[in-house]
Amino acid sequence: MNYLSVENISKSYGERILFTDLSFGINQGQKIGFVAKNGTGKTSLLNILSGADVPDTGEVVYRKNLKVSFLSQEPNLDSKLTIEETILASDNPILHTISKYERALENPEDTEAYQAAFDAMDAQNAWDFETKYKQILSKLKLDDLNQKVASLSGGQKKRLALAIALLTNPDLLVMDEPTNHLDLEMIEWLEDLFAKENFTLFMVTHDRYFLERVCNEIIELDEGNLYSYKGNYSYYLEKRDARIENQATETEKAKQLYKKELDWMRRQPKARTTKSKSRIEDFHEIKSRASKRRNDHEVQLELNMERLGTKVVELHNISKAYDDKELFTNFEYNFLRGERVGIIGKNGTGKSTFLNILTGKQEPDTGKVVIGETVKFGYYTQKGIKIKEGQKVIDVVREFGDYIPLKKGRQISAQQLLERFLFDRKKQYDFVDKLSGGERKRLYLCTVLIRNPNFLILDEPTNDLDIVTLNVLESFLLDFPGCLIVVSHDRYFMDKIVDHLFVFKGEGEIQDFPGNYSDYRTYEDSKPKNEPKAETVDTTKTDWKKDTTKAKLSYHEQKEHRNLEKEIAKLEKEKEALQNKFATENWDGEEIDKQSLKLQELIDAIEEKEMRWFELSEKIE
Repeated sequence: MNYLSVENISKSYGERILFTDLSFGINQGQKIGFVAKNGTGKTSLLNILSGADVPDTGEVVYRKNLKVSFLSQEPNLDSKLTIEETILASDNPILHTISKYERALENPEDTEAYQAAFDAMDAQNAWDFETKYKQILSKLKLDDLNQKVASLSGGQKKRLALAIALLTNPDLLVMDEPTNHLDLEMIEWLEDLFAKENFTLFMVTHDRYFLERVCNEIIELDEGNLYSYKGNYSYYLEKRDARIENQATETEKAKQLYKKELDWMRRQPKARTTKSKSRIEDFHEIKSRASKRRNDHEVQLELNMERLGTKVVELHNISKAYDDKELFTNFEYNFLRGERVGIIGKNGTGKSTFLNILTGKQEPDTGKVVIGETVKFGYYTQKGIKIKEGQKVIDVVREFGDYIPLKKGRQISAQQLLERFLFDRKKQYDFVDKLSGGERKRLYLCTVLIRNPNFLILDEPTNDLDIVTLNVLESFLLDFPGCLIVVSHDRYFMDKIVDHLFVFKGEGEIQDFPGNYSDYRTYEDSKPKNEPKAETVDTTKTDWKKDTTKAKLSYHEQKEHRNLEKEIAKLEKEKEALQNKFATENWDGEEIDKQSLKLQELIDAIEEKEMRWFELSEKIE
C-alpha cells in the first residue's frame, strides 16, 4: 500500500540549490534510511515530508487520512507545560482515556467516575496501550511527569519528542537523527521496538548499526541523483561500491572515446553533412560523460603534534558526587602514550563531569589529577561552536591565524585548511549561522584539531555528522598518534576507534573493560543470569516510575497480573454496590434469591482471581 509519493520536488535557498527533481515513494511497512552528505538538504527533505515545509517545485502526494509523526532535531515544545501535559496534548484520544482512568484511581470513592473510566479503557482496548505508554516513558527516563518542559535539558526534550512521536501511533514516522541524546541502552531498546512493531519509517541517522538493524531499504542522494537499495546498511555499502566502480569504468571508457572523437572533430572541414552533424551532437554528449567526476575529496590533516612525554595524565583516587548521587569514587588510572579509550554509560552517570575534571574545568571532591608538562588537550564538547553574529566560515579559522603550521616547517593558509575540511572557496564566505548542523560540527572539529593537540577528547563527535564525514574522521583518528578519549553512543564508531572502555555503571563505579563495545556486549550477554529481569509496570500513576521489582514473569503473565488487579477492584466495587442494595431495595423473595445468586457469583469470581493473583505474585517475591 502506497503511503506517499514524492514527485519531482526541488528546494533551494537563494542561490544555494539543495536538490532538484527528486522522486520516490514510501509504502506501508518500509523502514527507509536516507543517506546524503551534510548540506545537501536532508533536514529540508524531512521537513517537506512531514508537512512542516513545502518544495519550490513538485509535490508530495499523501494517501487520504494518512497520519504522519515527525521527530525533528530541535523539538518545538511548549515550555509552560509539564511532561504529562505535553504528552496529553498530542493527537491520540487513547492517552486522554488513560489519563481519566488514572485520575479515577486517585478518587476511589467516586464509583461512577471509576466505572465510566474503566469501561472507556475496555471500549478502546487501552490496557495494552497503557502498558506501552508507561514502558516508553520509563525506558526514555522521563520519570517526573510533573516536571516543566522549560526545565528539561536538550536531551530530555528530544526524548520527550520521541515518546510523543511513538505514542501518537502514526501510519508513517519521519525521524531526524532519532538516536541523538539517547544512551546505548535506550538505542538498543528502540532498535528492538522497531524490529518487533509494524512501524513504517523514513529517517536520517548517522548511526550505522541502527541503519543495519532497523532499515530494510536505503535511499541515497549522491551528487543530485537518488539511488535506492532494497536491503540494510551492509547491502547498501556493497552495492554502492559496485555502482561507483561501474561509474568510474564508464567514465574511463567515455574519456577514451572522447579523445578519439576530439581528433575527428579537429580534422573535419567546415562544411558538415547531416551525418557529421549528428556525430558532432554525440560528441558533446560524450564530452559531458568524460568530464564527469566524483566530488569525493577527503579531510586531510598533517598535525604538527608535540610529542608526549613519559608522564601523560595520572588520576589519583578521584571522586565526585552531587548531593547524594555518587558519580565515581576513588578512581585511579594512569594514561599511557597512544591510549585509545571509549567511555560508555547511561545518561547522568558522570561521563561529561569526568572529562571536565580531566581537563581542569572542574575539581574533584577528593583526589587529584596530575597532567604531564607536554600534554596539550583538544576538547570537542557537545556544546559545539559559539556563533558570533555576522561571522563567516573563513573568519572562524582566521582567529587562529592566516597561516597554520604543519609538519616539517611547512604551512598552509586558512583557506587551504578549510578546503581540506570540505569547505570550498564559495562556502568559506557563507555566514556560519547559515550552515547545516553537520557543517557546523565539521567546522568546530576543524577549530579543535588545528590547535595541534596530542591528547584529544571527543564528547559525542558523531552527532549530526554525515556518514561520509564519519568515515573520513575515523580514518584520521586511526592514524592519530596521541592519546584519545571518545564518548559516543555510535557503536560502529566506537568499535572501529577504541581499544578499551571505561564503563560508567552508576553508584560510583567505573569499570575498565579490555575491548571495544561489541566485545563488551558479548561479555555482558555471556554472563550467567541468575536473576533474570522482566519489565513490570505498576498501574498507579505515582509508583510505576519507581518500580524496582525483579519480576520473573513472562510478558503475558505480567499483563495478566496487571489486569487481575483491575478486574478484582472492579468486582469488589460491584459486590459492595450489590450488598448496599440489599439494605435499600424493597425486593420480594424471588428477587432476593436471584440477587443472592449474583452476589455469590461475584464472591466466587473474586476468590478465583485473587488466588491467581497470589500465584503470580509469589513468582515476583
